[in-house]
Amino acid sequence: MIERRRFSRIVYQAVALITQGNQQVEASVKDLSLHGLLLHCPTNHQLNRDQAIKVKFPLADSHIEIALHGRIVSDMNGLTRVIIEHIDVESISHLKRIVELNVGDDELLHRELEQLSDLGPFS
Repeated sequence: MIERRRFSRIVYQAVALITQGNQQVEASVKDLSLHGLLLHCPTNHQLNRDQAIKVKFPLADSHIEIALHGRIVSDMNGLTRVIIEHIDVESISHLKRIVELNVGDDELLHRELEQLSDLGPFS
């Protein structure tokens, strides 16, 4: 299988809250990148793949919360892949720092940041 991933995935464990309309679902972050998340959701959730979601999760041992808007790309066997469509500057800064601390390769991180900026604006 050819690897198509352009962003390093970082194993990360946190409780996340997914909001879609009036519905809220508690999930677990399994891994993340500058482009998306892998979440473990209850198999009986009613999230709609065609509707945007909001995801919030805390940074470990802090009061900082990462908040983003995304879209569900796939949902199989309780694992939900989410692509980030909008994230505020503060949250992307924290996300970048998590990746930076875990990748350990400045050149790779800079290349991923360039690819991220090619995808469109984050505000």
